[in-house]
Amino acid sequence: SKEDAHDYRYFPDPDLLPLVLEEDFLADCRASLPELPDAKRKRYVEVLGLTPYNARELTAEVETFARFETLLAETASVLGKGEPEVATQVANWSLSVAPGVMKVLGDSADPAHATAAAQAAILKMQAAGEISGGQAKEIYEIVLTTGRAPEEIAATEGLKQLSDTGAIESVIDEVLAANADKVAEYRGGKDKLFGFFVGQTMKALQGKGNPAVVNDLLKARLGG
Repeated sequence: SKEDAHDYRYFPDPDLLPLVLEEDFLADCRASLPELPDAKRKRYVEVLGLTPYNARELTAEVETFARFETLLAETASVLGKGEPEVATQVANWSLSVAPGVMKVLGDSADPAHATAAAQAAILKMQAAGEISGGQAKEIYEIVLTTGRAPEEIAATEGLKQLSDTGAIESVIDEVLAANADKVAEYRGGKDKLFGFFVGQTMKALQGKGNPAVVNDLLKARLGG
């Protein structure tokens, strides 16, 4: 009977031959493995330039990083840029915007409409300054509920930013004329009033003005 520790010693089975694996075979096995989470997170940070937090979130589930990488490739293609150049925009969309819209819509959203092509089209318009972040969400909501093309939605639903400098300058002139006292205060050193002018201009433009264009034109007008 087995009573002491040495009675339980392990020893090679004399009837089994040693198993020797060739290094080439092991190398082939390693090469056939998919990219593992740790390696993927490292690549996302070091190659794509993502934050460690985003890299962790994107690699938490197989479906999450699969969708992200598909959308990343599609967006880089339609923008004609390298993946590292668009990775942060795609990551933010994938982790925050897209899931948020799906959650709000609930059962009224059709996941079949959430194609990489449709989402990349939205991101392309946003990157070009044609639509704002808020408009991108609105367009995606319509895409998910109707399956319509993002470009067509933006054009027909009035969901494009106004970048026409002439039209914006006209509105700015009206805002400044209606607030001459604040213009004098701003030029007298109250720089914080700049936000007021931006707000009034965007209000007059019904929120459709391109913020970057509005800011640049306001600075030019107020600096005179």
